Amino acid sequence: MGSFSTALSGLSADSVALNTIGNNLANLNTTAFKKQTTNFEDLFYQQIGENGANDAIQVGVGTKVASTSTSYLQGSLNPTGDTNDMALSGDGFFVVQQNGIQSLTRAGDFQLDSNGHLITTDGESVMGYNAVNGVISGSSSLAPLTLPTGSTESAKATQNFSLTANLNAGATTGTTFSTPVQVYDSLGQTHQLTISFTKTAANTWSYNVSLPAGDYTGTAANTTGTLTFDSSGNLVSPTGTLSGIKFPGLPNGASDLSFNWNLDDSSGNPTVSQTTAASAGSASAQDGFTSGVYNGFGVDSSGVITATYSNGQKQIVGQVAVATVANDQGLTVTGNNNYMTTASSGQANIGVAGTGSRGTITDSALELSNVDISSEFADLIVAQRAFEANSKTVTTFDTVTQDTLSMIR
Repeated sequence: MGSFSTALSGLSADSVALNTIGNNLANLNTTAFKKQTTNFEDLFYQQIGENGANDAIQVGVGTKVASTSTSYLQGSLNPTGDTNDMALSGDGFFVVQQNGIQSLTRAGDFQLDSNGHLITTDGESVMGYNAVNGVISGSSSLAPLTLPTGSTESAKATQNFSLTANLNAGATTGTTFSTPVQVYDSLGQTHQLTISFTKTAANTWSYNVSLPAGDYTGTAANTTGTLTFDSSGNLVSPTGTLSGIKFPGLPNGASDLSFNWNLDDSSGNPTVSQTTAASAGSASAQDGFTSGVYNGFGVDSSGVITATYSNGQKQIVGQVAVATVANDQGLTVTGNNNYMTTASSGQANIGVAGTGSRGTITDSALELSNVDISSEFADLIVAQRAFEANSKTVTTFDTVTQDTLSMIR
């Protein structure tokens, strides 16, 4: 009898629905898991006759699973404090690869292997664009991302320094004011410059740049001069940069100290002024540093990875790739939090976060599963009742069949 197959098709479809709901609940705490929903459609209909109005009399023969749709709604972002973790906010997927096979994932619970490669928990390489000398070129090709773990950044000698200071306009001629500036040589050793200002006349101060006597053995060059201010206390001469300040013959074997004194800030305004306030040096800056070892990395919203070193320096080392597809419902779920593109989904459009329709990246956070336990429990009850109803239909059909057979005994 066809009635049995009708009920059995319902049992089969309800079993799939229960499996889907069970899988959603099992992955309630899976990183970036996306819930699925089972969709049904009716099977073909058998026409058993017509009524008086010539309308067809049809009887359905059951149901089947039409599709399983995936909800790509954003999951909540959970700060973890682990700099290896990343979360996507918005559309897109991280691109990962293993054995030449490329996959997509929303799970950003990454880690570093012993060689500094950024990988997933299953050992897949996280793909992106590696920087060369701190620069990510527009022509960079997609490649596994590598962090400079265990590396040491060489020391850099100071090449430029600046000083923000005020000289007391009310000071008497002959008054001297000094302020320190720390600089580095090519081996990373620090040296304490002393900038001394002596008032020589109204609106006029001489300056002298010096190092302790034991810090160099040669003859210093371009270390003295005169600063002239206008009636408003603005530096009028010299302006721009004092070049070629030099201290040769460093006893530790480093290159000669040679640097420029930038008298203007980035906007072109003088950083040394003359007012009636007390003479003071409020800040100094220079571009040298000692050597440092790799400390860790951070990621900005566009996926740019910046390595940090123990000397406080930072360097861009790469950028995480983010991909989108035309039809995310066409993706195939392959397990391990991964998806594969298909002809239905279209090819992955790979670029960087925050461009096109791609979402942004949050550092030290993970996207949580978007499964809502309350709605899943409600769906579970509905699916259970549907299964029970179809099983009741089977037992009813069985009773009717037995009654039919007993009629001929």
